[in-house]
Amino acid sequence: MDHLCQHTNRYSRREFLSKTGLGLGGLALSSLIGPLDLQASSMEALNDPLGTHFSPKVKRVIYLFQSGGPSQLELFDYKPELIKRNGEQLPDSVRQGQRLTGMTAGQKSIPMVGSVYDFQQHGASGAWVSELLPHIAGITDDICMIKSMFTEAINHDPAITFFQTGSQQPGRPSIGSWVSYGLGSENENLPAFCVLLSQGKQGAQPVYSRLWGNGFLPSLHQGVQFRSGKDPVLYLNDPPGISGTGRRNFLDHLQRLYELESSQSGDAEIDAKIAQYEMAYRMQTSVPETMDISNEPAYITDMYGPEVLQPGTYAANCLLARKLSENDVKFIQLYHKGWDQHGNLPNDIKKMAQSMDRPTAALIRDLKQRGMLEDTLVIWGGEFGRTSYSQGRLSADNYGRDHHPNCFTMWMAGAGVKKGISYGETDELGYNVVRDPVHVHDFQATLLHLLGVDHEKLTFKHQGRRYRLTDVHGKLVKGILS
Repeated sequence: MDHLCQHTNRYSRREFLSKTGLGLGGLALSSLIGPLDLQASSMEALNDPLGTHFSPKVKRVIYLFQSGGPSQLELFDYKPELIKRNGEQLPDSVRQGQRLTGMTAGQKSIPMVGSVYDFQQHGASGAWVSELLPHIAGITDDICMIKSMFTEAINHDPAITFFQTGSQQPGRPSIGSWVSYGLGSENENLPAFCVLLSQGKQGAQPVYSRLWGNGFLPSLHQGVQFRSGKDPVLYLNDPPGISGTGRRNFLDHLQRLYELESSQSGDAEIDAKIAQYEMAYRMQTSVPETMDISNEPAYITDMYGPEVLQPGTYAANCLLARKLSENDVKFIQLYHKGWDQHGNLPNDIKKMAQSMDRPTAALIRDLKQRGMLEDTLVIWGGEFGRTSYSQGRLSADNYGRDHHPNCFTMWMAGAGVKKGISYGETDELGYNVVRDPVHVHDFQATLLHLLGVDHEKLTFKHQGRRYRLTDVHGKLVKGILS
């Protein structure tokens, strides 16, 4: 211990790594938990979780984010009048001077276009669902549909960032990080916030790791990405030539150094680094066990569909989301890329729907049969919707749709929300919200409420200001609460 004290303030990071003999192997582990540069943060953030403000309805969240902006008009928002007026120009009285993206602002003609796919009513709720989604049509009585979502952002990056962090500008903590900061984890061997990515089609809009970043919250609360392949979490395994015993000794000595530094500096981020190293060590056992689906019975894998056996697919990630939720992971974020259909929409959305429909319905049914839907909230939705007019040339069987922030559809299923209802309404042409609008901040406030958190009280002081997920906005969507 005296030897460590002598060197606490004189070892550089490079010297320490080289003298331990781990070199780049130790540095590789650090990439799992973010850079070692320390940042100012409140010491109180690493104490016990802040806890709930009232009794929660939800223990865990599975957020199925459909990246790219799926067209509500082809999936959930049935508009017979739009189909009837196919090819007519969008009336100025409907558009009301609202801005368009640069991709359609210069179009001389903006012809309205109805969906080429049929809709039917399903379940006791009579919900309208497209023929593209036969499996989701079978669970409509478990779904709370919100057809009146709207946002300010009109392009992908700011729109996704807004949904995930409450700001269109990068740098704020993500929803999962706020949940981890406020509520902590119920499983000491897995992170409170896990992320899964699946590719729907080539050329999809990218998603960035900052979308599940911790922002100005302590780095302990950033999301951990789980990947397909033999290394689900990068740099988790011991470096070549380093035994498990060696890794344990390294972490013990590193912790002692960090504790000495923490006692002198009072910097909470040092404690966060210690906690992350220890989590990474425990995850060496817990992650392989969680990612292994070989013990799943055939009737379960059949329910999710054949792609469930292909690591990295949306189906495989839906099953992994269920397994993570079984292990009490608090917030599971699944990004499904490929919904940005500016052209050739009828063909491309059919492919995306086929990859998403069966596994999504299977996840709901799987949770329900295990009794987990009673305290799990599943969310489905993208960053915005699509226009009711065609982008580019309109033909009998081919068209595209531009970004549309004015109205779109999301849905939830599970704990705390009403079953089999449709909340909100758009006009007969699917262009504007006409009843019960729900803003992005309203959605975020309601999500935190279901977890037992008052969105106005979950704050973090940074650079002299107290920040929150909903900024200075947001109200509960009481009409969907059970």
